[in-house]
Amino acid sequence: MFDGGGMIMSFHALKCPPSLPSKVNRSLYRTRPSSPPLYLLMAQTVESGNFPQSSKNSGTGATIKKRRSPKHLLIQPNTVGIIGGASVSSTLVFLEKLVVWSTRDDEECLPFVVCSDPSLNEELIYSHTSLCSLKTRTSQIKLNDDRSIVVENLQRKRAFLEKSGARCIVMPCHISHNWHAEISEGCSLPFLHVGECVARELKEAKLKPLEAGSGVRIGLLAADGILSAGIYQEKLLSQGFEVVLPDKATTEHMLIPAVESMNKRDMEGAQNLLRIAIQVLLVRAVNVVILASDDMRGVLPHDDPLLKKCIDPMDALARSTIKWARSIKKVMSGNYILEFKMVTL
Repeated sequence: MFDGGGMIMSFHALKCPPSLPSKVNRSLYRTRPSSPPLYLLMAQTVESGNFPQSSKNSGTGATIKKRRSPKHLLIQPNTVGIIGGASVSSTLVFLEKLVVWSTRDDEECLPFVVCSDPSLNEELIYSHTSLCSLKTRTSQIKLNDDRSIVVENLQRKRAFLEKSGARCIVMPCHISHNWHAEISEGCSLPFLHVGECVARELKEAKLKPLEAGSGVRIGLLAADGILSAGIYQEKLLSQGFEVVLPDKATTEHMLIPAVESMNKRDMEGAQNLLRIAIQVLLVRAVNVVILASDDMRGVLPHDDPLLKKCIDPMDALARSTIKWARSIKKVMSGNYILEFKMVTL
């Protein structure tokens, strides 16, 4: 939720909380199953083509066996495929949002399959070992010579998810979206783009300009590499928004030091610097500021007033994913009812 120029605008149409309980986060990260994790079994069976068989003596197993497609692990038409990115923790946070938000109002959790590969992180940061600053991330995104390696890796992840039964693909990763067009090439499934999800939500909010004679302005804080790739600017401009970017002084004296302070566990210093960076954009009459960086996620406390003026793009991606899954489920339910009525006539 943010204050959109004189009135409070909410993007939580799905009754999604602006933040998730810290206890849930900790329990999610600390869970260590005694048996092999499901995603490992899925990776092994999909790539080999040998799917696990259910026990004949198990009633539940027999049911699963009857319903399982011979080609896919998941057969639900609203199954979501998720390509993990450079940050495993960000992938987990995104998954948590999907689970918590999609199960509101006693709804069933949407079916999903995840592919998270540590080697992808190594390829994205092939010439760097430090992840502590935005300056480092700026150089990480410029993978000129090894661009094809990263794209091929991500395309394999997409193929894995398609074979697993996914009917929609998402990537909760800012960096990976630099190659969204190449990764989605030849894909017959819906492949959500985080920039489009954000731009669509802002358009639906019907924001009004804060200054007479100007258009609606959207601020964008991100690493230089993300900004230079135009991942968000292109989608926002296509919806008629003016995009306001941080100047060099803001990046060098506020954003980069803010992330460095956070990595030194100086949260107060990081919070103060990020607040100033956000205020610099707000002074330029922007309606809302997009925080398009994993480094900025969680820096400000959830009750900080400035967050009412900010958007986490991955929240928009999660909401769009849930809307897609529910729309498919609704269509399938309608078709089932229609078929049932035809049979009973």
